[in-house]
Amino acid sequence: NNMVNDSKNLKDKIFTYKGLGMIGSADIIGAAITGIFWLSIASFIEVEEYGQIHYFIGIAGIAYVITLFGTQQTITVYSAKKINVVSTLFFISLLTTSVITLVVFFIYNKPDVSLLVIGYAINDLSIGYLLGKKLFGNYSKYILTQRMLVFILGFGFYFIFGIEGIIFALALSYIHFLILIYKGLKDSPINFSALKAHSGFIINNYVISAVGGFRGNIDKIIIAPLLGFILLGNVALALQFYVILMVIPQVVFKYTLSHDASGIPTSRVKLWTFLFAIVTCIATIVLSPHLIPLFFEKFADVVIAIQILSIGVISGTANLFYLSKFLGLEKSKSPLIGLSIQVAITVLGIVILGQMYGIVGIAISYVLASLGNFTYLFFANRLLEKSPR
Repeated sequence: NNMVNDSKNLKDKIFTYKGLGMIGSADIIGAAITGIFWLSIASFIEVEEYGQIHYFIGIAGIAYVITLFGTQQTITVYSAKKINVVSTLFFISLLTTSVITLVVFFIYNKPDVSLLVIGYAINDLSIGYLLGKKLFGNYSKYILTQRMLVFILGFGFYFIFGIEGIIFALALSYIHFLILIYKGLKDSPINFSALKAHSGFIINNYVISAVGGFRGNIDKIIIAPLLGFILLGNVALALQFYVILMVIPQVVFKYTLSHDASGIPTSRVKLWTFLFAIVTCIATIVLSPHLIPLFFEKFADVVIAIQILSIGVISGTANLFYLSKFLGLEKSKSPLIGLSIQVAITVLGIVILGQMYGIVGIAISYVLASLGNFTYLFFANRLLEKSPR
C-alpha cells in the first residue's frame, strides 16, 4: 500500500509541475509577445493615440464582463468538478454577448469594438473550459496562437489601415477559440434547470467578474474625459508594465484554481510565487529609472508610476491566491466584497488624487485599492479558518 501511495504521489507531483510548466511557459512567452507588441506600438504612435486605443479597449472590456454569465472562473470550477452545467453557461453567455455587442455597435458605431467584445467573451469561456479539464497542453497551444496573431495581425493591420486597424486585429486574434466554444456547447445537453442548485455561486461569481472587469477598465473610461487622452496614454503604458509584472502570479492562479476546486494542496507554489512578487517589486523600483527612458522618450512620466504600481504587485499576488481559495470552495461572497472595495477606492482615487497629482495620484490610487482588497480578504480568510467546517 505504501508503494502504491508513493507511486501515486510521484505521479501527482509530476503532473503538477508539468501542468504548471505548460501554463507558465505559454503565459510568459505570450506576455512577452504581446508586451513587445504594445511597447513597440507605443514607440510608433503619439501618446494621445495610444490613449485613444486603450479608451476603446476599456469600453469593450466593460461590455464583455456584463455579458459573461458563465465567467472563466465558474467554467473552470465546474469543469474541474465535472458538473454538467458548462454547455448551458456557454449558451447563455453567447446569447447575452450577442445582445450587448449590438448595443455597443449602435452606441459607438465602431464594428471593431463590437467584434472585440465577442473576442473577449469566447476567450474567457474557452480558457475556463481548458483549465477546468486540466488540458494544459491545449491551453498552451491556444494561448500562444492567439498571442502570435496579435503580433502578426496587429502590426500588419497597423501598417495597412493605421491605428484604426489595431482593435480589429485584436478581435480577430481570438477566432480559433470558436473550436472550443463548439466543444463546450456539445459537452452536455443544455439544461437550464441544472443551474438552480448552483445559482448562488454562479450569480456571485458573475458579479465578481463584472466588478473585476469594471476595476480593470473603468479607469480608462474616467481618465479620458476627465484628464485627457495624453494622460491616459501614459497611464496605459505604465499599466502595461504592471501586467507584465503580474504574469507569473496570474499563471499560478490559473493553475491553483482548478486544484483548489479539486481539493489538491497548493500552498508551497503560492509561497514561492509570493516571494517572487516581492523580488520583482524591488527590482522594478531599482531598475526602471535607468531602463525606461532609454526606450520611451515620449512617455516621460511613466517611470515613477511604474515604481509605484510595482508595490501593488505584492498585494495583487496575495489577492489572487485568496481568490483562488475562496472560489475553489465555492465561497464567492468575500471576493465580491473585496473587489467592490477595490473598485470604489480606484474610482475615488482617480477622481480625487488624479486631479490633484496627475499620473502619480492615479498610480497611488491603484495601490491603495489593491491594499484595500487585500485587507478585507485577509480578515475574511481568518474568519473562514476559524469557522466550523
